[in-house]
Amino acid sequence: MYSGAVRRILATFVFGLVVAASGSAWAQAAAPAPSLDDVIRGLEGAYGKLNDLKAEFSQTAFNKSLNQSIPAQGTVYLKKGGKLRWEYADPTPQQIVSDGKTVWIYTPALSQVNVGPAPEALAGPAGSFLAGLGRLREHFTVRFLNPAEPRDRDGNVVLDLTPKQPLPTMNRLVLAFDPRAWEVRRAVVYDQFENTVTMQFRKVTVNAGLADSLFTFVAPKGVATVPLR
Repeated sequence: MYSGAVRRILATFVFGLVVAASGSAWAQAAAPAPSLDDVIRGLEGAYGKLNDLKAEFSQTAFNKSLNQSIPAQGTVYLKKGGKLRWEYADPTPQQIVSDGKTVWIYTPALSQVNVGPAPEALAGPAGSFLAGLGRLREHFTVRFLNPAEPRDRDGNVVLDLTPKQPLPTMNRLVLAFDPRAWEVRRAVVYDQFENTVTMQFRKVTVNAGLADSLFTFVAPKGVATVPLR
């Protein structure tokens, strides 16, 4: 069983890849009333061309049983193949790095880095949304959140995605986006206990050719290395 920090990876990793299309230069304007097939074709076309992204993010994690919300913010780097780097600046500085095979969780306040095998989900369609959303119907059951009215009050199309192979950390994903440019406005992931993680992204850059060296971690001198549990 992985730690709470790794479970947070699996939830937050979803959103970085989901938002990639918001900076897409390839998306075309959608029709005034897009059909579900139109939406799926648009998303698959955009995500099929993505290799990496960088973005600033803000996150709110809601624990239903405790009725508690925890905010966070920072910068994220993502690349196909399960590669990721989350740099949390607030409320607690932390780095979560993976090359797709190994994951490092560095907490400066503890002078400690936890190291272990990357969860399989990071490389599969449930985690690698750069691949997963490029083949949407292969990996998800897709519907409009409200089939009678696909748009919300702001004019955003809202999709309700259910992974065909659900994880404890992700049973459902709701996306609201502007169909004119595939710009994601809101994304909410639900786990098996109906806890949620909501993310918003800004200053998104896609296909910048991020170096693989971003996705490895070398512990600073004096930092203890502890196996990830």
